[in-house]
Amino acid sequence: MDTERRSLSRTEHRDWLRLIRSENVGPTTFRSLIQRYGSAASALEAAPELSRRGGRKRAIKIIPEFEADDELAVLEERGGTLIGLCEPAYPEALSTIHDPPPLLQLFGDASLLNKPSIGVVGARNASAAGRVFARDIAAAVGKKGLIVSSGLARGIDTAAHEGALETGTVAVVAGGGGSTLFIPAKTRHFTKKLSKLVR
Repeated sequence: MDTERRSLSRTEHRDWLRLIRSENVGPTTFRSLIQRYGSAASALEAAPELSRRGGRKRAIKIIPEFEADDELAVLEERGGTLIGLCEPAYPEALSTIHDPPPLLQLFGDASLLNKPSIGVVGARNASAAGRVFARDIAAAVGKKGLIVSSGLARGIDTAAHEGALETGTVAVVAGGGGSTLFIPAKTRHFTKKLSKLVR
């Protein structure tokens, strides 16, 4: 994919979202289509013919524009935004992995994504001592200038975020989930607090 960093328009975000959510399109295929056709819009136009030439009896399923627009509206209503792989805010380290996700959903301060960070993960059913230890470690490494990255599960993940709230924390959710992102009931109170602090 083109390494030139540039911002995407809302329409381009929608087209990227539609393409990556298309049937049988993962990060590698996404990048190949963008390289071949120059844009997600052009790749979406070509997709039905490509699937026919590839021997499929039916065209690949592409989410309609209105579904992508709805997902973007919900994301924006919740204070989030999309960041494409070509955009300046996309985390540099993540862009260097074998198959970086073409799109990220962001809630909060994008500048934290390119700062040195450390991942803290552990058991959902952590002991009280384990949660205190995770909170203390996260606070200590945060004071040394590292951003703490963790998931949104109860237990160690939540404790790590709590410890790093003052210095910087990033919540990472595997699989994304679009506008239907599921946040476990036991951590919803914390994620609301987290999203208020990072806006």
